Amino acid sequence: MKTYPLYSRTFEEARELQFKVIDAAAHHFTGEQSLDLGDLGVHKGTNRPLQTIRVEHVFADAFDAEDAVLVRGAGTGALRWALVAAVDPGATVLVHDAPIYPTTKVTLDTMGARTAVADFNDDASIARVCAEHASEITGVLIQHSRQKPDDSYELGHVIEQVRAALGDVHIVTDDNYAATKVKAIGNQLGADLATFSCFKLLGPEGVGVVLGSRPLVEKIREMQYSGGSQVQGHEAMAALRGLIYAPVALSITGATCHEVARRLCAGELPHVTGAYVANAESKAVLVEFDEDIADRVLELAPSHGAAPNPVGCESKYEFLPMFYRISATFRAKDPTWQRRMIRINVMRSGPDTVIRILRELVDEVYGTQA
Repeated sequence: MKTYPLYSRTFEEARELQFKVIDAAAHHFTGEQSLDLGDLGVHKGTNRPLQTIRVEHVFADAFDAEDAVLVRGAGTGALRWALVAAVDPGATVLVHDAPIYPTTKVTLDTMGARTAVADFNDDASIARVCAEHASEITGVLIQHSRQKPDDSYELGHVIEQVRAALGDVHIVTDDNYAATKVKAIGNQLGADLATFSCFKLLGPEGVGVVLGSRPLVEKIREMQYSGGSQVQGHEAMAALRGLIYAPVALSITGATCHEVARRLCAGELPHVTGAYVANAESKAVLVEFDEDIADRVLELAPSHGAAPNPVGCESKYEFLPMFYRISATFRAKDPTWQRRMIRINVMRSGPDTVIRILRELVDEVYGTQA
């Protein structure tokens, strides 16, 4: 198997992003305001909590966006509102030739959207599909993280190809599992709107963010008019704190994934025939065994200190490594993989912990069989 994981910021690059976020916060908060957990309700003249406004300014500055808006619904909600703002109901949306993320499909179906499908790994396919549907396509959706095991496209390059073919058509990017890890997200690479979940960046449950074009962000803001739909000041401050600490934490996670894969590929454990770093949604290590023992390994894993299921895939609640089944898109590629392959999200653990747990599991499985 060959995989094409997204680039992960080095520790130094992650530290620079942390410093950039703090510098932006120092521009938009006084010292006293930074120690305020946050206000509630819609203020006269703004219709938003004041701390939420300040946090949105910081998010915009951190990601070089014209504007940013915090929304309810985490990454799903952010992408949903971005599509509603950028694409008319019943319009045709250009998408990648891959299974659409289930919650995103719900949004497109609810909007009555039609799809034009191109292989984003293939420039010729993008050009051909855009030419065939040029008069119909009014929006483009590009998922930053991988949708299929063999996806290798670079987001910025796909945006360039689409712009060359379709001009100023609205482009929305799903930057979940990529934001703060990669060097640039969608709006920084030429898209109109970028979206991601703050929950995946050590922030609060249910809060997402949309960044990019000010007119489109303002359109989303107008649709969030009621007090009940507003992200409150204390939630915004929690999202900001997550954004501050996530880059360095996630850079360590990325480096740990590569270290685990390197050591396993070097033959450190018996019965492991391969290890691959992949963006199976979040960055993870796919471990392949020489026999069909994946189900038994996963059954035993929690008793050895591994988390059995995700919460938000890198949320603030997840620190133990997660041993889990491979993603649906990988299972669809080759159904036999699910019997001999598992996914390990290292979370906050080090490589020694991951490999120790895996060794104990393999020993127990083969000890039981013996």
